[in-house]
Amino acid sequence: MNWSMPRPVLQVVATAIVAACLGAFALGVFTAPSRSRLPGDGPAGKSAEVLQATEAQPLIDERIQGAATPDELTPEEQAALDAEKKARAEAAALAKAEAEKGAPAGPESAPVLTPVPPPAEAAQPAPPPPPKAEEPPF
Repeated sequence: MNWSMPRPVLQVVATAIVAACLGAFALGVFTAPSRSRLPGDGPAGKSAEVLQATEAQPLIDERIQGAATPDELTPEEQAALDAEKKARAEAAALAKAEAEKGAPAGPESAPVLTPVPPPAEAAQPAPPPPPKAEEPPF
């Protein structure tokens, strides 16, 4: 082959490259941890301490976009909310009065309904006729 450098210079460069490769491999072997963990093994030693993040807060929309401003209700909506609250309070008071009387409240007070039996086999369709002997079954 025809090289642009003399042969002794190429040998020196090749030796330097090989020495760099062997040195990098040796550094990797010597600086590797002595023993690694297997799957399922817990960490051990100084690095196994559990860190407590006391100032950590979850990242939620309010922290990103700022606090949401409450929407003001129109007088009609406010009246509807007040009427709903009043209806709930009346229903609670009525249920409490019924409970004091001794009447059962909730699902126990509902009447028991017996199921109606389905009509006799009048609604079932007739079975299909058997295939003719000349026709293939598929």
